[in-house]
Amino acid sequence: MKLLLVQREATDLHSTLLSSETSRNILRFYRPKRLDYGVSITCASLGSVLSLASELRWYLRRYVQEAIVEVSPETFCTLALAEEIYQRREPHEADWNHKKRIGIREGAVAAVAWPGLESEPEDQPDIADGMDTVLDVWCSESEFLQDKKD
Repeated sequence: MKLLLVQREATDLHSTLLSSETSRNILRFYRPKRLDYGVSITCASLGSVLSLASELRWYLRRYVQEAIVEVSPETFCTLALAEEIYQRREPHEADWNHKKRIGIREGAVAAVAWPGLESEPEDQPDIADGMDTVLDVWCSESEFLQDKKD
């Protein structure tokens, strides 16, 4: 299980986290891995991912554009949905109706789309073209409804 932190534009999140004594103390039992677009932190369980995200809350608000949980290989969800899964309000199913597609270019989020359930990245060329990384991220129903309106 991993916590993926997508940095804000013009931010080097890995260096920022390691330069602060407070975040170094929080991360002392983890080995944050630098990614082109932020940081990946491997955790033992969903509970530990949520606990770590809670401890890093100030850094998430200030330096992170998207906080994503990798619940299984190549299956990503938002922190809000991870919390609902953890509290057993939502089952962790193979297919999920609410997702967003995040296109990352040059180390930051460049585009977000709200695809249909069966949609593939190639179906949305504006998201797939020119992106370094494209992630399909499951989200809670409330996030999906709110963000799709915006």
